Parts: sequence; C-alpha cells; structure tokens
Amino acid sequence: MFQLEEWFEKQIASTTERPPSYDTKSIHPADEREWLVTNGLGSYASGSISGANTRRYHGLLTAALDPPTSRTLMLARVDEHVGGENISTNLWTPDVVSPRGYEKLISFSVTPCPHWVYELSSGYLIKQVFMLPGRQQVYIGYSWEKKPGEADEQLIELHAIVNFRNFHSQTIGNENWRFLESTRPGVVSLRAYDGAPELHLNYTKGEWRRETSWYNGYYYPRELERGLSDREDNFHTGTLSCKLKSGESMLLIASLEPVDFIPELADAMKELIRSQQALQLQAGQPQHPAVKKLVAAADSFIVKRASTDSHSILAGYHWFNDWGRDSMISLPGLTLATGRFDVARSILQTFQSFLSQGMLPNNFPDSGQTPHYNTSDATLWWAWSLKKYYESSGDLEFLQAALPALESVVPYYVGGTRYNIHVDQEDGLVSGGADGVQLTWMDAKVGDLVVTPRKGKAVEISALWYNFLRILAEFKNELGEDGSKYDEMAQKTKEGFQAFWNAERKCLYDVINDDGSKDDAVRPNQLLAVSLQGDLLSEEQKLSVLAVVEAELLTPFGLRSLSPKHPQYRGKYGTGRRSSNQYERDTCYHQGTVWTWLLGPWIDARMAVHGDGAENVQFITAQLALLLHHHVLFEAGLGNVSEIFDGDAPHKAQGCIAQAWSVAELLRAFSEYPVLLGQHAVRDAVLA
Repeated sequence: MFQLEEWFEKQIASTTERPPSYDTKSIHPADEREWLVTNGLGSYASGSISGANTRRYHGLLTAALDPPTSRTLMLARVDEHVGGENISTNLWTPDVVSPRGYEKLISFSVTPCPHWVYELSSGYLIKQVFMLPGRQQVYIGYSWEKKPGEADEQLIELHAIVNFRNFHSQTIGNENWRFLESTRPGVVSLRAYDGAPELHLNYTKGEWRRETSWYNGYYYPRELERGLSDREDNFHTGTLSCKLKSGESMLLIASLEPVDFIPELADAMKELIRSQQALQLQAGQPQHPAVKKLVAAADSFIVKRASTDSHSILAGYHWFNDWGRDSMISLPGLTLATGRFDVARSILQTFQSFLSQGMLPNNFPDSGQTPHYNTSDATLWWAWSLKKYYESSGDLEFLQAALPALESVVPYYVGGTRYNIHVDQEDGLVSGGADGVQLTWMDAKVGDLVVTPRKGKAVEISALWYNFLRILAEFKNELGEDGSKYDEMAQKTKEGFQAFWNAERKCLYDVINDDGSKDDAVRPNQLLAVSLQGDLLSEEQKLSVLAVVEAELLTPFGLRSLSPKHPQYRGKYGTGRRSSNQYERDTCYHQGTVWTWLLGPWIDARMAVHGDGAENVQFITAQLALLLHHHVLFEAGLGNVSEIFDGDAPHKAQGCIAQAWSVAELLRAFSEYPVLLGQHAVRDAVLA
C-alpha cells in the first residue's frame, strides 16, 4: 500500500510535517469540503476535494487581471488520464457523474498544499496544486509511483479545459468561438480572442497536441443552492502527453506571463514550505494545529492592490472585494497577531488616503471606478484598528501623522455627512439613514428592499462613536496635547447612551428610531457597548447584557444575528427552493444567521466582565472547541473559517468558505488573551 508520508519524506526530506489526510472512503462527487490556494494578488485556485468543480468560482486559475480585482476564470480544470484510466470527476446533472475518478482517490490533504493520491491498476498518481506569493501562476504537479511488478514507465495525459469570463458569471459555449493558440517549445499560449490577456501553459516534459471541443453542461450544485444558474460550458483546448518513470515528477505551470525557468516539483514545493514556515515564524509559531491553520489562512486575505501600490484585505473567498468595514475589523487579527506590522501600516495608509467627508470607503470596486461611501461605522472601526496598531507596534510617528485625519472626522459627524449621518446635539448619539440605503454591518439588500434598515440611532454605532472619541483623547494625550475636548464629548455620549437601556429585558435596545420608538430585538450589536470601552455601561448592566446575549444568541460557531424568540427569526439560511432561493437567503442574512466574527467582541466582553480566571477561560475555550477542532480542520473551506452558519443546530456552514474577519477575530483573541492557549489543563482538555 502506498504511504503518502514516506513519499513526502523522500521528495522533500524533513522540510515539512507529515500531512494529515481526510477521509476519502465516504467521499461524494459533490463533496462540500473545498480547498483554496492564493497568491497575495487576488488570484486563486479552488475546487472540491472530489476533483469536481461544484460552483462557478471553482477553477485552477482565476486570475486577478487588475490585482486584486478583475478576477477572471482562465484555466477551469485539467482532466487527467493515466494509462487509459481517467481520474477526473465531473458533474453533469444531479445524478450524472462522468468520469468517476473520485472512486480511485485514496488520500487527500491540504498540508502543505492540496494534494490527491489516486490508486490505479498499475500504481499511484500524486497530484498537487499550489501558488507562490506574488506570482500570477498556479503550479500543478504530478508524480508517479508504480506497484511492484508493473512497468516502470506510465503515460500521463493532461487535458486542458479553459474559459475566459468574469468570475461571477458563467459561459455558454459557441462553436464559432475557438480560443487562439500559439506554441513554442515548452509553452502553449492561449487567447480567448484577439486582444484578450494570454494564458500560458508551461511544461518541461511531454508533447502538446491541439484538440478543440466545447464541453457543454457542467453542473454546479453549490450555485443551485444559492438560487443561481447551475450550468456552464468550458472549452477543451488540447492535451499534454508525457511518460513518467516510477519516482519521477512533472510540473505544469499555468501563468499570465511565459515562465523563463521551470523548477523541479520538489524545489518548488520547498519554496512554498519556506514561505509557509516564515509566516508561522513571524507569528510566533502557535502550537495548536487549528491556530496554525488560522495563521496560514490569514495570508490568503492580504493582497497587494495595483491601483494604490499598497496592501489591502479581501473580505472573503470566493466573491468579495476589499471592504472598508471588514478591513478595519480584520486588520488586527490578520496583520498584528501575525507580526506583519508593515502590512498593517500600508493598509491603514491606503484607506486613510481615501477619507472623504469624514467617511472611509466601504467598498473598493475595480480600478477606474469611484469607491462607495455608504457605511456609518467603517471610519469608527478605523480608530479602533489604529489603536490596536499603535499598541502593538509603538509606532508614534505614524500615530502623529494619522491624528489630523482622525480629528477631521469629528466635524463631519457632528455637523452631518452623507446619508444624514450626524451626532444628535441633545444626547450625543449618532443617528443616520436614508431610504433604500443600508449603513450598518447588517447590510443585506434585495433589489430596493433593505432587510434591516436600522435607520435612526443604532446601538453599536453610538458605542463605536464613544470609543472613537475616547481613542482620540488618548492619542492627543499620548502626543502631549490636550484631549479634554474629546473626553467631554464622549461623556455626553455616555450619558445619552442610557437611552438604549431596556429595563424590562435587562439589555440594550437595538435601534432608537427617528420617531423616538425603540426596537427591542435582541441582536449582538449591543455587545460592542461592553467589548469596546469598559465604562460605557455600569457593571450590573454589562453583566446583564452579556447574560442575555449568551442565553439567546451564542452558538459554538458564533453569535446569531437575531434571537430565536423574535417573530422574524430565520433559523436556516435559505429554503432550498431554486425559484426564490436568492431572495430567501438574503432576507435571512441578518435575521438569525450565525456570524463567527462576533466571537471576537464576545470574548472581549467575557474577559472584561469575568476576568481571566480558570473558570472563565475554560468556558470560552470549551465554546470554541467545536469550531477549532471540527470546522476549521474538517469542514467547508478546509483550513479556513466560513462567513456564516445556520442559526439552528447543527449550524451548517454557509456563505463564503473563507472569511477574513472570521479568521481575524479568532487570531486577535488568541493574541490578546494568550491564556486561552496557555499550557494548563484547559488547553489539554479542550484544545489539544
């Protein structure tokens, strides 16, 4: 029986840990476990562990043509034939799978990169897929190991399946559309049409033959679940044939530019492992395997933006761009907890440079388009993120340079800015909102319908405003200036904040509406009044708010966005009916759906209220155990954390398979509260 661990030791010596393997005995062709590799420029490769593409976002090279945007599917897949046996897997209908290569799969792992081991009649084929930082290339490696008594050499045929479309869309093939091809030794260059960017297939072994045909009707079950079109056509452009002797490997590199030098597969793997080890070393090499995965996952979201020549943060894979709110919340965990202070500074500088009328952009669209300023809290999270940066780095020079921009926000919020965002002069609370606009993080919108408009005074916005003013005062004092002006403003907000207190339910109202009425829905937003600043509420109020939130919202995967006791609570993310599924999913996005990023504020609040004693630490780590052990390592986006989960048990993972702030807030919590991963019985019992 082939042993993957022995093969790795032989190929790359002791440069990596032995890769854990996932169960392949019960694998399904539409398996919901997915893999993802990225290059730090917005490009990625992704698929299901069965080898099938199960969503429109899957492919071996989705290239960011204008990093990190203009993401375009270019290499859809490579179908492999080994000595006449087909090891690829494709879905055509819910019941038609052909070929069925997943039945030959005996091992799969994502460490140190996604790799598959297939058992064939004459031997074993090992396939690996990875990207290297900063390179617009995907590496696809193949290695052959024969069985005893079999021929030493085996024919490998690689069928290249290409496409050229925006990653959000789907292709309908046309017999009049034939990709243009040019070849020279070791390189096949393909264009969808004259003037289109080229895809280069680079190789050192084998012979290329052009074979063109549209493959029509690929079936994407994940898109069906999302209420979207579930069919697509891809173009078979040709086949690379080569013979491998037992113990030999070959490397196919798909790239946006021709590759001058193609390394041996083992050497490319060593380069990948060195980059991974450097990230872990920079982060302090956390020992728990799930936390090590989180450190590796954090790198996926940090990208270089071509239009600004600086860093930014992609909110999630597969489909999000960089968002202001998400970036500011994610920055401490993704960069500071991983020791990447230069990246943090770059991101802060980038967003600060786009400050407009006291507002940070909520969304950077593709280059050449105007950023969107439609959030009331991105600017306020910016101050929080900047404070975390200063506390971690001690970069007084940067703080001094940023302070005037921070102070410039105050007149706009006090006097009013876009969408009627303003501070009420009577109580110091922030109000805002306009018809058809969603300004808070609960921003789902279906057509013209804003699902959770929250117009008026949203509880977390005023908590963030209070936090913003306190941070400004701290920064002024740190620089030897007078911050009393902001302390006085904060005190007024603190006094006015008591209007949110719901004496009957012993927690906070979610929104004070423009007409003075109050929304008593129990949502997690009130938690920020406890987690951000310790003195906004009384000790009794903080304890009570935390108790209500935990009783009605806390799950093993995060916090529900609405209490199950509320009549509008939705426990499942969508209904599964194709005709209305998109509407159903969007309308329950913040109506009970669980959000993992909220675990960060919850941990902050718990530590503030109950301290870091053994009993509280054990409660927190026990709550995180299922998420760390099961989801991060074995479900959905393997080695990553999903965006959302169903509100009802068993809390199925939904949304993006990899979400920046889900990963970030866990990393930040472990960095700020190292006792959660301390060397004591709690860690041994819960996290080992």
